[in-house]
Amino acid sequence: MTERRAFLLRIDPELYEALQRWAADELRSVNAQIEFVLRRETAKAGRLRRRDDGAERGAEQGGTEA
Repeated sequence: MTERRAFLLRIDPELYEALQRWAADELRSVNAQIEFVLRRETAKAGRLRRRDDGAERGAEQGGTEA
């Protein structure tokens, strides 16, 4: 299993509430939703190294967006 890093993120309450609603719609935690969005956008920008588990592939294809 890959090591995870914890860090403090200060975020505007309105943005947090929007992320919370979005995460609930996609059955994710807010933390997982933030990571999903960051991973997708980082991959889209060509800044993310490939992993063997295909996680970036899902992000590049739009993930679970409806």
